[in-house]
Amino acid sequence: MATILNIETATKNCSVSLAKDGVVLAIRELNDGNYSHAEKLHPFIQEILDETKIKTSELDAVAVSKGPGSYTGLRIGVSAAKGLCFAFDKPLISIETLTSLSHAISVEEGLIVPMLDARRMEVYSAVYNSNYSQIREIKAEIIDENSFKEELEKGKVYFLGDGAEKCKETLTHKNANFIDAKFPSAKEMAVLSYDKYKKNDIEDVAYFEPFYLKDFVVTPQKKKV
Repeated sequence: MATILNIETATKNCSVSLAKDGVVLAIRELNDGNYSHAEKLHPFIQEILDETKIKTSELDAVAVSKGPGSYTGLRIGVSAAKGLCFAFDKPLISIETLTSLSHAISVEEGLIVPMLDARRMEVYSAVYNSNYSQIREIKAEIIDENSFKEELEKGKVYFLGDGAEKCKETLTHKNANFIDAKFPSAKEMAVLSYDKYKKNDIEDVAYFEPFYLKDFVVTPQKKKV
């Protein structure tokens, strides 16, 4: 038996779930178009602990979405997860954000391409088959009319995530299917974190860092005239 707290903050969806053996017992999430993680994350954690009457000390592990995604969002989620692990001496499990997002849909055949918005026409993406096996590495790429041409020629491709929305007008192949309103969620993390827990696939709490994929760049503010 394993009770795991799952934390997802890689995108605008602030999401927390508590699961036992991969089955979600309680979940809280908010995707209001803003990054509200700093205000909502810790209250959400406390709410689901209160709802399930489970104490933090009774957790078997804490899982966190590792990225790629929002730099600030990832920092908030990872900091919270590491803080709980340090305070209560719990193992830390990391889940790739795109892998978790791929599990938001189920298809009998074809490919699943989860996409996260990386500004302008750039996205973070990976390619998975219908069994959720990753068949192409995670990339930061600029989308044009030739993107995923090889995959689309072979059969149906299902695009999802906030990065997919802006690609609809560019990826117009007949085999391109766009799934709306799907974001990385702590709901899909539950099964993935339990699988890792059973394998003792855990992180070094002291040295673990999010997977940013790209370096964080600070844009200087324009001087007022």
